[in-house]
Amino acid sequence: MLAGCGAGMCQVVVTTPMEMLKIQLQDAGRLAAQQRKPGMMSPTKLAATNAMLSRSYNSGPVVQAPRAVSATQIARELLHTQGIQGLYKGLGATLMRDVPFSIVYFPLFANLNRLGKPSPEESAPFYWAFLSGCAAGSTAAVAVNPCDVVKTRLQSLNKGSTEETYNGVVDCVSKIMRKEGPSAFLKGAGCRALVIAPLFGIAQVMYFVGVGEYILDNSPVSFLSA
Repeated sequence: MLAGCGAGMCQVVVTTPMEMLKIQLQDAGRLAAQQRKPGMMSPTKLAATNAMLSRSYNSGPVVQAPRAVSATQIARELLHTQGIQGLYKGLGATLMRDVPFSIVYFPLFANLNRLGKPSPEESAPFYWAFLSGCAAGSTAAVAVNPCDVVKTRLQSLNKGSTEETYNGVVDCVSKIMRKEGPSAFLKGAGCRALVIAPLFGIAQVMYFVGVGEYILDNSPVSFLSA
């Protein structure tokens, strides 16, 4: 569990900026879809959304639909306006998600994988490693889904005209609980489990068959160190 905690703390260095960019791309598409359906919004709200999209990702006024944005464009905009800390918005919430996830996942996988060993000296078959990775990954994903909901809300920079804004983790949790109820913290849990399960199952199989060791043993770095 301590090793998993350490792994979770290390991975947020990479996962936080990637999650930040992913959420901004998803928000850009969502807000653009709202703009293409003016019947769903009042003229005042539509104008506010148009201005927001134009200010965030496009130069000039919005006429029809805003042009597509890329992760590179969003990263440059964040670095230009907010600096490197702009890419790490929601770091605390990401730690709240990734550290408990790793604490749950690694011990659970180790115990499940141990059940598939023919004997203490032998390794479990690769299909058992895959199933153990899927089971442990999906369980950990559902367990930390409330933290993922909070993280996503905090990292969403471009809000719709009717969407709530949040000032930190505590404010986000209290507003979600008050306005949407406890069930809101489990939104997307099923989809997240479906994504995480094969991801970690495949990762464990690749580790089982020794792909990483093979690459490292045959890389230029290994030849130089030898």
